[in-house]
Amino acid sequence: MQKPRTILITGATSGIGAALAREYASDGRLLALTGRNAERLSQVAEACRLKGADVREKVLDVRDSAELSQWIEEIDTAFPLDLVIANAGISAGTGDGGEDEAQLHSIFDVNVAGVANTVHAAVELMSRRGSGQIALMASLAGFRGFPGAPAYCASKAAVRVWGEALRGSLHAKGVRVSVICPGYVRTPMTDVNDFPMPLLMSAERAATLIRRGLKRDRARIVFPLRLYWAVRLIASLPPALVDPLLRRLPEKT
Repeated sequence: MQKPRTILITGATSGIGAALAREYASDGRLLALTGRNAERLSQVAEACRLKGADVREKVLDVRDSAELSQWIEEIDTAFPLDLVIANAGISAGTGDGGEDEAQLHSIFDVNVAGVANTVHAAVELMSRRGSGQIALMASLAGFRGFPGAPAYCASKAAVRVWGEALRGSLHAKGVRVSVICPGYVRTPMTDVNDFPMPLLMSAERAATLIRRGLKRDRARIVFPLRLYWAVRLIASLPPALVDPLLRRLPEKT
């Protein structure tokens, strides 16, 4: 499969998004990076330029569909996009006294609507020329709802199922779609967790696995595999059996 020359990544200011930007940065490649923190975005962009990449950064919020769509179209007009990674997301749970309505809507607005805004804009452009690849950032948490992070799990489940459906519906248009489902990755989102995180890996290792999976056009890019199969097993068991156990798990702050 031909190497992508123009890559757009949302949520590129830290964590997996920043690691992906550095992973793909190289001579002859254009990276379009966006995020909400101007200082961190500038730092990531400069690190990628030092590796030889041509970088176009833009501070914006993926919830703003009009601005996001306009920027994606501007990039695509000048440099047709080969790969778009809808990575921007946030996390929170019930550890601060429950999950109120504001937190629920905030998570869904970024993790679901923000991903949808990114993907819709890219799909329209890629479908016209019959080529392109899209990756949606879900999570292993999207295979089963965990009581400590209800909205987060639900948001990632929505992204996973939608992405898997898009893979089939866009196949005839020449647009490839992959869903990324990481386990615990060391990022600012997980740094606040005060509970054990099994098989925790670095963002750099995650980025390498994601790049490898996208190169092979994997429908699901899941890791680590041991945790993936553990979650799948939990999801397959009757709720009456696993619910009492899951209620004992620590809550995410």
